[in-house]
Amino acid sequence: MAVSTLWWLLAGALVAAELVSGTFYLLMVAVGFVAAAMSAHAGASLAIQFAVAALVSTCLVVAWWRYKKEDVTQPKATANHDLNMDIGEIVDVQQWNENGSSQVKYRGASWQVSLHSGEPLSPGKHQIIEVVGSRLIVKKI
Repeated sequence: MAVSTLWWLLAGALVAAELVSGTFYLLMVAVGFVAAAMSAHAGASLAIQFAVAALVSTCLVVAWWRYKKEDVTQPKATANHDLNMDIGEIVDVQQWNENGSSQVKYRGASWQVSLHSGEPLSPGKHQIIEVVGSRLIVKKI
């Protein structure tokens, strides 16, 4: 069996493992193995094939990791309006307790309210920016 065939089989196995596990990093390593298979087809030595696989895999994994690290377009689930209809709604806080909490009537029920960090404790209209359990996190508008 040719060495290039082994690289192709390993790449296929990693793609199958990626489909089962759902991690995108295995796909990046599989592309590195495909690059090694191509270098084997080109007649490169085994050492060069391993170097190509390692270099391509490492570069792709690091590039993907950096891309995912910088991808801040989606807010966390507790603050995402697409997942929670309360985000962005307005509540009227009559008074604040000393610990920075309060109770408000919202959607026909009594809710606990906490102030977003750095916001002043002043009564009035506040906007919901996050929902944590049954507690609304608000900021002054």
